[in-house]
Amino acid sequence: MKKKLIIIIALILSLLVFIAIILTSVNKKAAPKAMPIKGRIAIVIDDWGYHLNNLEIAKSIKQHLTCAILPNLKSSRLVAQKLHSFGFEIILHLPMEPKEKYQLERNTITTTMDAGQIHSILDQDLSSILFAKGISNHMGSRITEDSRVSALIMLEAKKRKLYFLDSFVTPRSVCASLAKKIKLRFAKREIFLDNQDDPDYIKAQIIKLTDLAKENGQVVGIGHDRRNTLAVLKEVIPQLIKAGYRFVFVSEIAK
Repeated sequence: MKKKLIIIIALILSLLVFIAIILTSVNKKAAPKAMPIKGRIAIVIDDWGYHLNNLEIAKSIKQHLTCAILPNLKSSRLVAQKLHSFGFEIILHLPMEPKEKYQLERNTITTTMDAGQIHSILDQDLSSILFAKGISNHMGSRITEDSRVSALIMLEAKKRKLYFLDSFVTPRSVCASLAKKIKLRFAKREIFLDNQDDPDYIKAQIIKLTDLAKENGQVVGIGHDRRNTLAVLKEVIPQLIKAGYRFVFVSEIAK
């Protein structure tokens, strides 16, 4: 009787093991293969701070965006808080002197400034742009060609453990070589998305961005705080994710 019981228990255990093997095999066959990532895309939205008009549509974009906020504007502090609460990455969009004759923002960094003045401006600006993870240049074609002033800005960024994003408004920018020299985390803009405020144009620029992401592995594109830009991103980002692209913060690309 005892031997029969042992045999029955052994048969039951063998059957359970067999069933477990079959189920594991079925689950493995049923599990869909993970789609390979075609490329990583960091989208930056520049020039926040003038108003609060586009916060609602920005909030509806449930993906990684990096938001570059201008300092010293009436909405700078509040928009930084709001965008941070939406889960976006915040960076300081630092006004810098251009070669062109544009109207300058208050406390724009110029080539005539010394280290003390630049330190003071960054202190003031970063106190109004809470949660900043990095710095990008607003305009600044003259500054980003100037090794002395660019180095002073970058050394301040490194001291504060921030990365630097070169908006790349001049092909003669010295920022990449300086960042490498001082070992500062760095990224560079490849495509401007909305030089024309037209949805079809913006979509065409995003296609160029995805091509670069596929070719190089990762890419940074810059748009602006405009309704058309944000509406297009809201529409196309889910499609691009399904196609195999991954959206990341600039901090994930800066190196």
